[in-house]
Amino acid sequence: MNIGTRKILDRSFTALGVTSIVLMAMALLAVLVPIVNGGIKAVFFQATIEHRKLMYNEFGRGDADELERQIRQAESIREPLFAILANFDAELETMDDVSLKRSYRSKYNQVRNHLHDLLGPLPGDTEPLLLRFQYGKTRWAQAEEVLHDLLFVTKWDSSNPTVMAKKYFVPRVDDFQGTALAPLFAYVETHLDEMLLPQRTFYWGFLTDKALDAHIFGGISAEIRGTFFLAIGAMLFAFPLGVIAAIYFTEYAKDNFLTSMLRSANSTLAGVPSIVFGLFGLAFFINTLKVSESKSVLAGSLTLAIMILPTIIRAAEEAILSVPKTYREASLGLGATKWRTIVTVILPAALPGIMTGGIISLGRAAGETAPIIFTAAVSVGATVGLADVFSQPTPALSWNIYNLASEHEAANEIRHVQYGMVLALISIVLLLNMSAILLRARISKKLKG
Repeated sequence: MNIGTRKILDRSFTALGVTSIVLMAMALLAVLVPIVNGGIKAVFFQATIEHRKLMYNEFGRGDADELERQIRQAESIREPLFAILANFDAELETMDDVSLKRSYRSKYNQVRNHLHDLLGPLPGDTEPLLLRFQYGKTRWAQAEEVLHDLLFVTKWDSSNPTVMAKKYFVPRVDDFQGTALAPLFAYVETHLDEMLLPQRTFYWGFLTDKALDAHIFGGISAEIRGTFFLAIGAMLFAFPLGVIAAIYFTEYAKDNFLTSMLRSANSTLAGVPSIVFGLFGLAFFINTLKVSESKSVLAGSLTLAIMILPTIIRAAEEAILSVPKTYREASLGLGATKWRTIVTVILPAALPGIMTGGIISLGRAAGETAPIIFTAAVSVGATVGLADVFSQPTPALSWNIYNLASEHEAANEIRHVQYGMVLALISIVLLLNMSAILLRARISKKLKG
């Protein structure tokens, strides 16, 4: 190959490498930017007076005097609205046309439902049982969406059979022209900010508060703690076993059929789908060994440990094999035993590589969903403590993200919670990885002197 052709190939491979890196960076940004943007909204947002009432009543957080002043201010603006509702109620009672009265009543109930969703219980409403119905909209962005639903009726134009029906909006006030309710819509549109008093808020409690009413309100502290317990618990079981197995493979096992089968089995386990480990954990740890009566943090940690064990074994094995043979020979030549050589010479030299395998496995354990579905995770549960890990299941970020996005009845209303959980999970994985990387760097520095 001549020099000109070699230069062309070198430049081509360089350009291909740079292009690949740029494309990967763009793909990463395309994924992370929406997550960060949506996750930040879980903490930074415009909170209404309803949010401040919720925080004070449920968590005892806030200035009671200032809150009382704001409640009186908001109630003074809501009084004319309630008066309009009372006037229309009286007007309905005086209607003689039964069919017209029934038509107005049906449409009026929709108006009241939107107002209840916006402002909380209205005069004449029964006391709600669920927390979500005891307060109005706690976020200004959601309040604006409900305002649109109050002001406009959604309809569909299907007059053209050749195209899909098109959505359009009709002012709801048209249904109440000439009645006492007609002024209500303009009043709400004009004074909504005065009735809800939105303020820019930093809700740090999203990371420390418990969830309320199936994550309609509150935070994700239980999910964060559960994720930490599961990931750290898995490493406590898997890391020592993985290192011991790697020492056996590299230092003690003979090169025979049994060793070859064990290596093949380890490699095969690394490629088994994670849902299989979840079913295995249910069948073996819970139903057979009965480490707990049902789902528990312990059973989930053991299942995750089995799942990440092959990765740790393989990484530790490669790290030990990469230690120069001269290290062994020098130690043995000085009279050290084989075991002492392994403990005091080989393992310290291989520790940075072993830690790399542990870092990868730790991130995987924190982000897995399938293995903990049958062994540890619940959608709604109390925050577990150290004393509960042997018997109690736990909420976990990975499982609850899926559950809230796909199965929650109010999935569209709690997108900020879903994105907040995703951002929290990514942050936890990064935090765990950074901690392990710093530890590995510190160990490497000590080894180099």
